[in-house]
Amino acid sequence: MPEIKPENHPENHAELESAEPPVTRRPWPVLAIMCIGFFMALLDGSIVNVAVPTLIHGIDASYDQVLWIIDGYLLVFSVPLITTGRLGDIFGYRRLYVIGIITFTAASALCGLAGSPSWLLAARLLQGLGGALLFPQVISSILTIFPARQRGRAFGVFGAIVGFAPILGPVLGGFLLAHLSWRWIFFINVPIGIITVVLALTFAPPMRSGRAHRLDLPGVALATAGVGGIVFGLIEGERYGWGTIAGPIGIPSVIAAGVALLVVFVLSQRRRRDEPLMPLALFGVRNFAVGNWVGFVFQLGMIGIMFVLVLYLQMARGYSALETGLVVLPNAVLTAVGSAYAGRLSDRFGGKYILMTGLALLATGLLVLAVMAGPDTDAWSLLPGLLIIGVASGATFAPLQQATMDGLDPRLAGAASGVSSTIRQVGGVLGTAVLGALLAARLASALREEAEKRAGALPAHLRARFVDDSAAAARHYRPPTPPGGLDAATAGLYGRVTADTFATGFVTAMQTAFVACAVALVIAALFCLMFGPPGRPRD
Repeated sequence: MPEIKPENHPENHAELESAEPPVTRRPWPVLAIMCIGFFMALLDGSIVNVAVPTLIHGIDASYDQVLWIIDGYLLVFSVPLITTGRLGDIFGYRRLYVIGIITFTAASALCGLAGSPSWLLAARLLQGLGGALLFPQVISSILTIFPARQRGRAFGVFGAIVGFAPILGPVLGGFLLAHLSWRWIFFINVPIGIITVVLALTFAPPMRSGRAHRLDLPGVALATAGVGGIVFGLIEGERYGWGTIAGPIGIPSVIAAGVALLVVFVLSQRRRRDEPLMPLALFGVRNFAVGNWVGFVFQLGMIGIMFVLVLYLQMARGYSALETGLVVLPNAVLTAVGSAYAGRLSDRFGGKYILMTGLALLATGLLVLAVMAGPDTDAWSLLPGLLIIGVASGATFAPLQQATMDGLDPRLAGAASGVSSTIRQVGGVLGTAVLGALLAARLASALREEAEKRAGALPAHLRARFVDDSAAAARHYRPPTPPGGLDAATAGLYGRVTADTFATGFVTAMQTAFVACAVALVIAALFCLMFGPPGRPRD
């Protein structure tokens, strides 16, 4: 392993003042340091999901409060990415990264110490802000410290983390819940965060773009409010039935207001000549514009794969959170390994065709899962589809990032990183909302049909209730419980029939959802044809 010299060593002393000379001759150790915080931020987006029942009992939280503890992190993480990316251009990527790590680490300690739902929610919001501060700086740093010929491999490391961390979250969360307590889901970040800050300040060179920037405060306000309205509406839409929130304010009006504010934001950026928050010249680079559209559609289809599969394994097949994580772990390992190799291939051949192949394989893997999954399917039967998806995921993350950023001026790295991260986050949130609505609607109809077929196995006075309860189970993604007052034999029969009905109905709904995701991924693959030839390297 190459020797790491501290920041005050002469080789690492000068800041980047132009796009030409590399800011450090040892970029790989610096990338490793930057990726630690990135990994923690992504891990915490999923690790809390497995602790929902524990949090409800551990801090006397309601189900809605726990949902806000999960969704609030995503909301605060997603909304300010355009601004935090630009702040990196202004104040330096290492500085923003370190501030983000300190914020995230302090918030993690507060989460672990929380004694009430409101305390935990406030700490989670602060944690999301820390993640938003550090996240864009990783992409910006890759564009800054790596020459163009090595960026594919660097984005391969980035892609490995993007694919691996969200899947590792439930596994690690399940282990910590089984052996320690829910508080260690957050406390585990504290020593890692402290070590990362020390490493970043010691070994990562100061990094900023090659010219001075000013922050566009009106643009910050418009972008934050616009993205916030859209993301809030999509996250909370199902909870409010896509209707009224309070008085005249409803989910449609919140989303519409967010879209309108973003239109005003774009128009203001077009008219602002001196220092826009989002330079529209970015979209004049063909590959950046195409890459962001492909990334949006990719997230739209990709985000639903694990969402639906985890529901199937836990609710329809009865797996625990830890067992579910172990089932999908080979997928995550293949994604991490595949990303490293895809990054190398992207450096050699460009990302366009590797990305198209990865997206097509993802669609194929989904269709294999849809065919193989059944009400009584074991984990081994799902393995072929999961392996295909794992390899395919590895062939998408790195090439997509490399192709999107190809030909961009590194001096706009922060703005480009923030914009592309925001677009993909919105695509993922929209995908979750659309897929959730599709899955719930198809599940309600499939459960009613299946319940009507199986109702004859129950006593006559329970059949109508069984059909209604089964259809209503689509709202909570779990089988209904037997009504009270039944003798043990009848209650047992009712439970078995409802479990079989739910498992069969969920498979039907899941197959519909997977086909819809596969269609979105095929569309994303076709849009890859719009990528231009690789841009002239800018080292």
